[in-house]
Amino acid sequence: MSEDLNLQQRVIDELAFDPRVDAAHIGVSVRHGVVALTGHVESYIEKYAAERAARRVKGVKAVAEEIEVRLPSDKKTGDDEIAARAVRMLAWDVAVPLGGIQVKVEHGVVTLSGEVDWAYQRAEAEYDVRKLGGVKAVINDIGIRPQVNTSDVRAQIRAAFERSADLEASGIDVSVADGKVVLSGKVRSWIEREEAARAAWSAPGVIAVDDQIQITRP
Repeated sequence: MSEDLNLQQRVIDELAFDPRVDAAHIGVSVRHGVVALTGHVESYIEKYAAERAARRVKGVKAVAEEIEVRLPSDKKTGDDEIAARAVRMLAWDVAVPLGGIQVKVEHGVVTLSGEVDWAYQRAEAEYDVRKLGGVKAVINDIGIRPQVNTSDVRAQIRAAFERSADLEASGIDVSVADGKVVLSGKVRSWIEREEAARAAWSAPGVIAVDDQIQITRP
């Protein structure tokens, strides 16, 4: 069995193992370590879970996700109702700044805009909306306000790398300019790549992260 066929089977097994995913309608193909997911699911949160499951598999270099959200007729929700529920969810979440985010919904696609101070607030807002019924996709256009004293950002990111038990930091290069971080180099898995991006976003003053890290086959 070739490496790609072996990887394809492992991804299929991981999708079947995840209780949040009904893998019956998801197709998996692999070429040179790049996984393509096709088919359809019944919710956006299930689509997101399928992509995350594929990324967890050892040997996956990238994921091309083309899964369609097909809402059952009894679960279809009007855009106005989705928007109202999204606004309430964001208002209830103390991690999200009140009034800092705008919501637009069109044909089940939610667009978030506005500005926040931290990357975790941006991610939290998307997480809140992702769970709502009737949502087909989420476009996160929330910006992060630049903060002062960013000259030591690179050192703080490197220190965060060294503290992480899930990351081999020696293969990663970090450059910073005007609050924008570029990560490059090589790691062994998606988990390491995501941990590196998470650490970079957590540094004060970071307004963008360009993740150019490559995943090498184990």
